[in-house]
Amino acid sequence: MDRYTNIHHPEYVPGTFNIYSSQSLENGVIYESSLRKTDSGVVLIPQPSESPNDPLNWTRWRKLVHFGLMAFITAFTAATSNDAGAAQDSLNELYDISYNSMNTGAGVLFLGIGWGTLFLAPFANLYGRKITYIICTVLGLCGAIWFACATQTRDTIWSQLFVGISESCAEAQVQLSLSDIFYQHQLGSVLTVYILATSVGTFLGPLIAGYIAALTSFRWVGWTAAIISGALLIFIIFGCEETYFDRNKYLTPTSRRDPNRSGNDKSRGASPVAEKSSNSSDSRMHNDIKPTASQKVEKIGDVEQSINASFEDFKLIEGSEEKLKPYCQRVAIITKATNLRGWGFKQYYQYLALNMRMFLFPPVWLSGFFWGIQDVFLTFYLTTEDTVYYDAPWNYSDYGVAIMNVPTLIGAVIGCIYAGVLSDYFVLWMARRNNGILEAEYRLFFSFATAIIGPAGLLMFGIGTARALPWQVIYVGLGFIGFNWGCSGDIAMAYLMDCYPDMVLEGMVCTAIINNTTSCIFTFLCSDWLDASGTENTYIALAVINFGIALFAVPLYTWGKKIRMATKKWYVASIAVRDGV
Repeated sequence: MDRYTNIHHPEYVPGTFNIYSSQSLENGVIYESSLRKTDSGVVLIPQPSESPNDPLNWTRWRKLVHFGLMAFITAFTAATSNDAGAAQDSLNELYDISYNSMNTGAGVLFLGIGWGTLFLAPFANLYGRKITYIICTVLGLCGAIWFACATQTRDTIWSQLFVGISESCAEAQVQLSLSDIFYQHQLGSVLTVYILATSVGTFLGPLIAGYIAALTSFRWVGWTAAIISGALLIFIIFGCEETYFDRNKYLTPTSRRDPNRSGNDKSRGASPVAEKSSNSSDSRMHNDIKPTASQKVEKIGDVEQSINASFEDFKLIEGSEEKLKPYCQRVAIITKATNLRGWGFKQYYQYLALNMRMFLFPPVWLSGFFWGIQDVFLTFYLTTEDTVYYDAPWNYSDYGVAIMNVPTLIGAVIGCIYAGVLSDYFVLWMARRNNGILEAEYRLFFSFATAIIGPAGLLMFGIGTARALPWQVIYVGLGFIGFNWGCSGDIAMAYLMDCYPDMVLEGMVCTAIINNTTSCIFTFLCSDWLDASGTENTYIALAVINFGIALFAVPLYTWGKKIRMATKKWYVASIAVRDGV
């Protein structure tokens, strides 16, 4: 079992889990017998500590409350990032703000999401997860007020930058918080709810905003978002518990390594010898065991330096004797990291460099393009709906165009269930057939449906729109596009989190940059491309692009484990630098 849990083991491969192990022997000792498992025999990864403050040990209702809050933040920020379109006509009529300017605002929004994720990520490592949600909600509140008061082109553009940054917390920090409180085998289902929340916000946001603008005025699109942002901010401050927890300080079943302990030592109060922690460069030893060799860590970006890790005597905390933190500490705005030095200014820039390091990992690019291309398609079909369906032969009203988001949402729900809930059962079934070994690439099996259903949906919608085919063809096409959205998003994130489970935040940061930078580029090209090539030819090209990106899963499915083995050195070094910064 050690080679599946100890990142310093010679045979360790990130993304390979011995999730059903029960009889493996190592050094003559059955370590698996002490591992915590579910009732069905699934090994809990990561192994929880005995501390009541460990988020993995939270009660069911505490997890559900936190999960619900994360889902709401995700849905709400996605909605506010897509509601500006409901005000386009009013802004054009009242203040002569062009539609091209609104497209520029959308491009700036994508840049705010992607690069805001990068610059806010170190805060989660240094000061806890909660502070990032507060910063993003405050910026979203400012952006909503600015948009509600817009009278000039610059107002519509700069307000979208603030709104974009507000969504950045849902691009990486939410996934990190969810991985703090749930186990590896639960992530597929958990991410299903995350993608569903994103889908609800993305597709219902414009619908709700359209009704608000039609029944009141476009300014209430911004004011409504501002009111909800204010209420959300209060709830986050007083109701959001911090999930940061340094498990490296605690004794867990995977850190017990004393083959000579007596039967009495198996009690929870025992103090078995703990090996060097697999997750931190300042890992320490228990019971006066000192390693004589120093670990060399390769240079990384601006923080590239050799780190000689010397280990001092200290005892890992057993945890069961700890008391539950009082309410005021559980909801503290700032929770300092155990490795924070001073104010952490130098560490902040070191974390920025470390996050950029993840661009070296091929699964990050697969995740970024899988998720990013869905935002590209979103830009195109929303633009097509806004420019085509108000005119003959469709003659849709504002409500009619807004309701076109419903079949897309239905498809997204089906896609999330397919790639999320079903994939969890599938990967466990595959693991049982593979002697209990789960490989990250099992998730990619579900991506092959996107190579067929996604392009089919784009063709049905694009050709159906250009040739005025029956509405059933167009709406089914939108449903297929929605299925592709939900399926691709779930696969992209679950696969990356399985590949590099100890670097969730860093991987999601790079995914967000790839995703939103790609979306920004296509947003600026969207109208010109549609005008130059026509609706039908544009969507045929998009279908080909969709098919090509879906096929990226083939080489990763085939050689993914070899890639993970090749990047192990970078992965281990990155963890060492991050935890030792």
